[in-house]
Amino acid sequence: MPDARVTHFWDGELQIGQWFAKNVDGYNGVVWDIYYLFSPDAVWETIPSPIVGSGQTIYGERQQLQRQISTLLE
Repeated sequence: MPDARVTHFWDGELQIGQWFAKNVDGYNGVVWDIYYLFSPDAVWETIPSPIVGSGQTIYGERQQLQRQISTLLE
């Protein structure tokens, strides 16, 4: 995104996608274009939990994502 407020991080070695696939989704591989929502009470120690919503692709699940975010903001 060409916006000075946006910070881009590049994970060329796919470490983040592999970590989430293994530790959150429970398989060996890489997750792409996915979102995870956590409750305000979530604890991020070794593995973040509890998950209150997830989906992919983000664009394809945008209406579900909007509903899940709205629920968290109530």
